[in-house]
Amino acid sequence: MHQAIFNYDKEFQLESGEKIPAFHLQYTTYGKLNSAKSNVVWVFHALTANSEPESWWSGLIGEGKFFDLEKYYIVCANIFGSPYGSLFPLDINPNTGKKYYHDFPIFTFRDIVHGFQLLKNYLGIEKIFVGIGGSLGGMQLLEWAIEQPHVFENIIPLCSAAKTSPWAIALNASQRMSIEADATWKEKRDDAGINGLKVARSIALLSYRDHHAYNATQQGVTEDTKDLPINKKIYRADTYQRYQGEKLAKRFNAFSYYFITHTLDSHNVGRNRISAENALRNITANALIIGISTDILFSVEEQKFMADNIPNAELHIIDSIYGHDGFLLEFAAIEKIITLFLNKKINEYK
Repeated sequence: MHQAIFNYDKEFQLESGEKIPAFHLQYTTYGKLNSAKSNVVWVFHALTANSEPESWWSGLIGEGKFFDLEKYYIVCANIFGSPYGSLFPLDINPNTGKKYYHDFPIFTFRDIVHGFQLLKNYLGIEKIFVGIGGSLGGMQLLEWAIEQPHVFENIIPLCSAAKTSPWAIALNASQRMSIEADATWKEKRDDAGINGLKVARSIALLSYRDHHAYNATQQGVTEDTKDLPINKKIYRADTYQRYQGEKLAKRFNAFSYYFITHTLDSHNVGRNRISAENALRNITANALIIGISTDILFSVEEQKFMADNIPNAELHIIDSIYGHDGFLLEFAAIEKIITLFLNKKINEYK
């Protein structure tokens, strides 16, 4: 594994019209670029992940896994706003000499992709054999495949969407309201809004799973309170929500979460491209669209919309109790689908 910072020291204009004097992106690579430069796999991470997909997608990426580190040159870059090495709200604003905090710019996925394109050129990459990403990662992938169709041979967006639905925006707004309700949020300090972030994570979890998953995994009360009076019992579903909120608060910050959810809200591949349908038709890569039957955040209908409008697309829906989180957990099913898809495309090239 090689991890580094890509520094871009020229002015960079955002889709909003705002300009930043420079930026930096943290990225991770695995393996080596072959002589034909034909083995690139670009992985796009989701909301709170980092640029090390072997750590959070270990079922697909790693030694001996489908995307084997000995076979592929795997690249993953951390998005703007995330606290894992790229430009984010706790960095110094060069215009003020102080940390950005609430003044951090809102990046769109189109802006993020423009940054990735500069990184691609810096790495000497000309073509990407496979672009793959789940959730927000799939959105970045779609944007890039639309804007530079010639770059990708195959794309695999999982549990994603061509545009963010009002339902998903409402969920994001509710999470930001939780952060805003934290009395510390207006303060200019690194841990501002941290308790609100814990609540935001709890809200998000309800959209990552559904009642089937909770009923299957969070029944009853905790072992240490099962014999206590009813007013002393603690329910497993309650402790699960609190644990996940505390867990995220230890590795993330409210500013990053707040601004990345704004990035998600702005997602629409059809913006300034006539329509989403028209934009998707510009994709020339072979596309494998994978959805989860119980995903209530990015629905099966949204997966079908992409598959219906991308010219060379096929759709697979996986049955799972894990809802949206299935793209991180259903490794066996995902690997089987990807294997059949890529083997078929490789044979077609011969």
